[in-house]
Amino acid sequence: MAEAAPRRQPTLDEVAALAGVSRSVASRALNNAPHVSRAKREAVERVVRQLGYVPNPRARALATRQTGAAALVVSGEDPSIFADPFFAQVIVGASAALEEADLHLMLCLAASDRGRKRVEELFRSRGADGVMLMALREDDPLARMAQEAEIPVVFGGRPVGPAPRWYVDVDNVGGAREATEYLLSHGRTRVAAICGRLDTEAGRARYRGYRDAVLAAGLDPFPPLEGDFTEPSGAAVMAALLESHPDVDGVFAANDNMAAGALRSLRGARRLVPADVAVVGFDDLEIAKIADPPLTTVHQPITALGRETARMLIALLDGQDPTPLILPTGLVTRSSA
Repeated sequence: MAEAAPRRQPTLDEVAALAGVSRSVASRALNNAPHVSRAKREAVERVVRQLGYVPNPRARALATRQTGAAALVVSGEDPSIFADPFFAQVIVGASAALEEADLHLMLCLAASDRGRKRVEELFRSRGADGVMLMALREDDPLARMAQEAEIPVVFGGRPVGPAPRWYVDVDNVGGAREATEYLLSHGRTRVAAICGRLDTEAGRARYRGYRDAVLAAGLDPFPPLEGDFTEPSGAAVMAALLESHPDVDGVFAANDNMAAGALRSLRGARRLVPADVAVVGFDDLEIAKIADPPLTTVHQPITALGRETARMLIALLDGQDPTPLILPTGLVTRSSA
């Protein structure tokens, strides 16, 4: 008589699904880790008894080191950066995803020496289960810390240089190309680009998208005109551009803040938008809707960027090996172009 096939052991994923919680919550509940509600812990324990689940000893050992928190580290100096509409939306998305996994969100600034030391200590002491890094510049010390860290690190926005193993970004090149193609398709032949910081991948990628579209149209691209993603820098670059190239008839700005600054300088120079100069931004922030005139811009899913960055980190904490993710962008047409 043939022997019966051995009974397959239930998995942690099955426990989590039946208990109605995420895999990471189930893992922490099984290992008596902090920050798991009583209701969720009891639901997991009930399913474990029902299925006869036996935790993996190695997974248990890893889980007991969890702190119940994930850190969002931004390479910026001013705490008000977290009030910037862009980062505010990132925080909303990341916080929602972490809440689903019963993880707390820590916010850290790391541009000053003091800030970087605090982050380095965070890595060294395992003060968080994992880290999300954003707004890194070229040769940023945080990139080295991430390589040496013994806790999972996910990049929100690809950094300059070799691609890290885990990151979530938006289609910066494709979005900038579409914005520039829109200007060209509406008869603009002297289209300039107000770039973001060129020591960031976003700044470089958006200029590449602009340049690719201009070259494909058989025209000569303007050299990069660098701003710093703020409204005042957009105004300053636009004013200088009008001085050096008064025949400019189209502008792609690498974010909505700089586009709003460009609109301010154009008004000051008595140039009509879009009759004299058409302007397209990037982000689709609230400022794009209330600008005068309202901005045509590239929508990027900022909240989704924060959410998917956090979800990738959660997947790493759950023992998975996710692949990099590029989120799509799309043009939103309004009155400025």
